[in-house]
Amino acid sequence: MPSAPDPSLQRTVLLTGVDLAQFLGHRDELLEDLERQHPQVQFHARDHVLTLSGPASQVRAAELVVTDVLEVARRSGAVSRHDVREATRLVERGGGPTAAQMLSEPILTVRGHAVRPQTQGQREYVDGIEQHTVTFGIGPAGTGKTYLAMAKAVQALQRREVARIILTRPAVEAGERLGYLPGTLEDKIDPYLRPLFDAVGSMMEPEAVPKLIASGTIEVAPLAYMRGRTLNESFVILDEAQNTTPEQMKMFLTRLGYGSKMVVTGDITQVDLPLASSGLRVVNQILRGVEDVHFSELSADDIVRHSLVGRIVDAYTSYEEQRQARTSQKER
Repeated sequence: MPSAPDPSLQRTVLLTGVDLAQFLGHRDELLEDLERQHPQVQFHARDHVLTLSGPASQVRAAELVVTDVLEVARRSGAVSRHDVREATRLVERGGGPTAAQMLSEPILTVRGHAVRPQTQGQREYVDGIEQHTVTFGIGPAGTGKTYLAMAKAVQALQRREVARIILTRPAVEAGERLGYLPGTLEDKIDPYLRPLFDAVGSMMEPEAVPKLIASGTIEVAPLAYMRGRTLNESFVILDEAQNTTPEQMKMFLTRLGYGSKMVVTGDITQVDLPLASSGLRVVNQILRGVEDVHFSELSADDIVRHSLVGRIVDAYTSYEEQRQARTSQKER
């Protein structure tokens, strides 16, 4: 027998406890995001009442998403389209934590903006940093690996859990030769470290950063400068770790001192090393299962940049899988 048609249903949600204009966004962007995630449901906002109408099962699911996103806004002060997407995914999965439970707690607030995870994968990554001494964040560009690690570092400094923040990355060119750069040694390495300076600046008041760098409370240095040191009472972030050699990775990890925490971030699909194998790939095999070491695997679902970035990553991943499959068939 054919299944009975889904009856229509209309429900209302009171949008209280939030700044309505901020919650709905410019030109009601939130409603557009909800309609994109729930195409069979119509959304209409009037004053502080949001009306949902459409097939009953779809309306009930959309209502859960709206109430969940509303709670995120009440707790954190703002929502994004990523919150809508993640809330929809959690409702579809069912039986687990809500988006409000997973995402709303901010790590810190910078110039009125709450820095917090925006996907379940990001929340698990942040929890991993909180609960372990060494955490590896592995995933494609745009998943917030460095950004969230930086937020946790600033939070730890503000709480006086550490005395300093150390940011480092290997000085490896991304597929092009820059040649001999002019200026002092600092001028030569600045292009490689500029993303870390930018990340620090986005997490703190601009006038405070130079003072903290001058005092040594924040240190930004190439990975080669880590050799021979013991890093005590520090929050240490190694960025672009896919461009370390296995020897460099071992050297870095053995710098760990008392009262310190380390976060290693990288994307194993973007290795720029000319010949050597990636230390991030190797350490993934060596340290799995070691106590107090955590691996967070982020995916295209955790990308919080432009939505097209996720589709680009998926397309490249699919292409690489097909290429490897063709290579395997030829070898047979």
